[in-house]
Amino acid sequence: MSRRDLVVVAAGLALASWLVVRATYGSLPPLRWWLPVPLAVLAVAEALGARTLRTRLAAQRAARRGSDPGPGAPLVRPVEPMLVARLAVLAQASAYVGAVFAGVWAGVLLHVAPAVSRLEAAGGDTVTAVVGVACAAALTAAALWLESVCRVPPDEDDPPGGVRA
Repeated sequence: MSRRDLVVVAAGLALASWLVVRATYGSLPPLRWWLPVPLAVLAVAEALGARTLRTRLAAQRAARRGSDPGPGAPLVRPVEPMLVARLAVLAQASAYVGAVFAGVWAGVLLHVAPAVSRLEAAGGDTVTAVVGVACAAALTAAALWLESVCRVPPDEDDPPGGVRA
């Protein structure tokens, strides 16, 4: 997945949501600060999953190489390949979801932030939009980290500069 694709999605949706919010802001219900919190929960879950998977894969690779894990190292269950494949798909989907919500919340923020001094509701909506952008960015970052953990590292036996599929 290209980071550029995520930026394009976020920027396009920021523009689109800014136009929609600009046209319909008066009829929108108030935006509560807790609306984007599920994105943060997903980001924490994916970050914890990435950390756990990275640890398990590192232990599994060390065991394959025959390295001595050390006296206090815990035994780690092998990682199922289908689990890694499913987590990679989850990470790719979550990165796009995070980019979409980052764009939407950024569009809301672009409209309400300048209107804080003019509109009473814009103050609370600005806080919600900032929290939304932060939570969506955290989801995107956690998803990209999980995706990078799921990548298969190159073999040490392969010659550098070889043909890649």
